[in-house]
Amino acid sequence: MQKTTLQLYGTLGCHLCEQAKALVIAGLPADAYVLQELDISESAELMSLYALRIPVLYRPDLQLELDWPFDEALLQAFMAAEA
Repeated sequence: MQKTTLQLYGTLGCHLCEQAKALVIAGLPADAYVLQELDISESAELMSLYALRIPVLYRPDLQLELDWPFDEALLQAFMAAEA
């Protein structure tokens, strides 16, 4: 099974980002995804895109974004999306 790459945009110390990460870990089988955490404070471009929206979960394979707040049902639908 091919693992889906997920990128979680956030910042250090963001409690909502920690909640989003915990939901991904609890809501998806570990063999279904690879989670990359990206700190938006390290890039002016990412700050301009995501500063008011974090946490944001991104699927590079489909160029899809899932903005917080999301729950397990939305996360499952996000993962089930196809090209």
